[in-house]
Amino acid sequence: MEAEARYTRVGAIVLALLAALIVAVLWLSKVGGQGDFKRYAIHFEQQALDGLQVGADVSLRGIKIGRVEDYSLAASKFNRVRVELRVDGRAPVLTNTVAVVTRNFVTGIAAITLITPEPPGEPLVQVAEGETYPLIKEGRSDLDVITGRVQQVGEMAATTLSSVNQLLSSENRDEVMATIRNLRQLSQGLNNRLGALDRTLAQTGAAAESVGQAATQLSSSGERITAVVERMGTRVDGTLTETERTLVEARQALGQAAKAVEALQTQSVATARRLEDTASGVDDQLSVAMSELRLSIDAATRVFDRLRDPRAALLGPSAQQLGPGEKKP
Repeated sequence: MEAEARYTRVGAIVLALLAALIVAVLWLSKVGGQGDFKRYAIHFEQQALDGLQVGADVSLRGIKIGRVEDYSLAASKFNRVRVELRVDGRAPVLTNTVAVVTRNFVTGIAAITLITPEPPGEPLVQVAEGETYPLIKEGRSDLDVITGRVQQVGEMAATTLSSVNQLLSSENRDEVMATIRNLRQLSQGLNNRLGALDRTLAQTGAAAESVGQAATQLSSSGERITAVVERMGTRVDGTLTETERTLVEARQALGQAAKAVEALQTQSVATARRLEDTASGVDDQLSVAMSELRLSIDAATRVFDRLRDPRAALLGPSAQQLGPGEKKP
């Protein structure tokens, strides 16, 4: 009986110690989780999550700062995956921090890398509506960019190969060969035409030399013509000077003739008056003398009118200056 009681006490003590150990571990884990770690969530829509598992590493600048706690598929969007992280409370997770999925090319195990670009933002503490933890934005990895570019290059290569296949079809090959033959014939024709062109250029050069000689002759002839024209101009200038002098002398002579005619007219008028005074007794003779005197006066008047107009004196009277029955000579 005493042995059984002893075993019972030992078992109770062991159970009590185990219960205390479990409670201590739970308490420590709860206190440590609340005090030393922070939880965040990420919505992945564009990046593939191959190889990402619960417990995968979360790193920042190459340093492990946490791990993946859980993931779930979103019901609102088919391509969205919600991943929960547990991160060291000392790690700077900011508002402009983004999450990128990285992989080990050997093992294929994926991890999450947090990247914070410059300049850094404020600490991420705000919880979005409908979320339990602050939400880290999804980034874009360099591998995805390279993969996208490789896909574009592959698509371009496929398109190029398709175009090449179309270009190398039987119909296109026949057309290409016909084009090559046409080009060969065209080159032969061009060679023949180039020979004719060389001959034409030689003839053109000879003609150009002839034109140059003719131009030289024309220039010498032009110089001679210029000298002759200059001499003729000198002579014409002298002739014009003499003509001007002659016209001045003619004008002076016409002025003197006009004055003489005026004096003659004055004397004629005085003579007529004297004849009228002395011819009172001789009527017949006076009538004859008066008629002759009037004719003289008319003739003198016409002469005077002509002398007053140098143009009429030199070139003859105009049609307005002719008297009745007179005609222009």
